[in-house]
Amino acid sequence: MKICISSTGKDMNSQVDPRFGRCAYFMIVQTDDLSFEVFENEFKSLGGGAGIQSAGFLQSKDVKALLTGNCGPNAMNVFSESKIQVVTGQAGLIKDVVEKFKKGELSPSVDPTVNEKAGLTDAAGQGNNGSKGRGRCMGGGGRGMGRGQGQGRGMGRGQGSGRGMGRGLGR
Repeated sequence: MKICISSTGKDMNSQVDPRFGRCAYFMIVQTDDLSFEVFENEFKSLGGGAGIQSAGFLQSKDVKALLTGNCGPNAMNVFSESKIQVVTGQAGLIKDVVEKFKKGELSPSVDPTVNEKAGLTDAAGQGNNGSKGRGRCMGGGGRGMGRGQGQGRGMGRGQGSGRGMGRGLGR
């Protein structure tokens, strides 16, 4: 059976990468003889859609299962439609995770384990990192009206709550 593991490196002694769509490498392993191929993840730096693109790549490689740390909702939908089994919550050495899979010790996952765009590392301006949609506004000379889709509420009340991709002009 051909399976894929999200990997931090290029050999079986590498760690499982906890991110699927933004993992460093895809390691595709034949479980019968443990031969493998490694592919650099060309989609890891995308601002959006990394999971869907990565899932499409695995479809093209005729993979039957994915072993990873986490998988978002969009990629999970692609896998569900293509009948690719997903096993989340995996960590440790790739060779150990593959062995557990071969022994039937791993259970498939049904639901995503993270939200969309969870693997983005530069999250400045996304409300969950302390940004409040800061920026200059027209009224009150205060904060609000965040730049870069900050969704600030304006009028100097600072009720932006983020999701913007820019840092804003607030001081």
